[in-house]
Amino acid sequence: MSLIRYAAKKKRSFLHLIKEVVRYRTCYFFLAPFAVVFGLFYVAPLVVSIFYSFTYYNILEPPRFIGLRNYINLLLGDDVFLTAMKNTFIMVAIAGPVGYIASFLFAWFIYELPRYIRAFVTLIFYAPSISGAVYMIWAIIFSGDAYGYINGLLMHLGILDQPVLWLTDPKYMMPVILVVILWMSLGAGFLAFIAGLATIDETLYEAGLIDGIKNRWQELWYITLPNMKGMLMFGAVMAITQSFGVADVTIALAGFPSTDYAVHTVVNHLVDYGSIRFEMGYASAIATLLFLAMIVCNALIQKMLRRVGT
Repeated sequence: MSLIRYAAKKKRSFLHLIKEVVRYRTCYFFLAPFAVVFGLFYVAPLVVSIFYSFTYYNILEPPRFIGLRNYINLLLGDDVFLTAMKNTFIMVAIAGPVGYIASFLFAWFIYELPRYIRAFVTLIFYAPSISGAVYMIWAIIFSGDAYGYINGLLMHLGILDQPVLWLTDPKYMMPVILVVILWMSLGAGFLAFIAGLATIDETLYEAGLIDGIKNRWQELWYITLPNMKGMLMFGAVMAITQSFGVADVTIALAGFPSTDYAVHTVVNHLVDYGSIRFEMGYASAIATLLFLAMIVCNALIQKMLRRVGT
């Protein structure tokens, strides 16, 4: 009897859903192009990747189902992958939060400037993150010879006797890459924070003064942050995604692979097996584990941001 009630309840829910779709058909019509593109280029590749992660697939032969063998090899037999995971989580733990907080603080300070000065400074902060010459500039700054800016400065000050191989010595590679990642993180998140600050109603600050807000930090915690939670969430997602997706920086500056895999990331490992060795099943397993790690981190960040201003 309970099964019949459950089936009837599901039928009513489905009919209610159909009625809602028909009622708001105009809205769904305008959403359809995005939904189709999102489904074809984001959802479908994800599903296909998960499927291939349980197969041996080298592009030349049809995929052959092998169960969990790819995951077992990754976690128990691939030392380079474990090194890449360690490096990636170091970048996520340091560059993610520091870049996120720095982006917000810079946006908060810059927003206090006059309108036209604010627009100019925002352009200065954002433009380098989309510049194609950024890697070349950092490669010159940290060049391993005496002509590199850092080496030249430190040797001129007498701190160094000979040049340091910043981008080939495993001892220095991770700090250098972290500096570059932090600098590049002042991009989309920073721009989103500027936009979020512009949407806050100024009368809320006046009401806060009446209710007992005594300084700018209380104003930030009780008024600014709660009223831009959407932008804070977007910035957090962007920071996590960028930190997990680090690959181009390490390839351009430290080579591929880097010395002793000192800055080898999960995405570097994915590129190695997917684009060079063409072991697509193994690469799909790497991509799936990376996706799961990003989902878990995003869930934790959302849980933390819900407490802001409470």
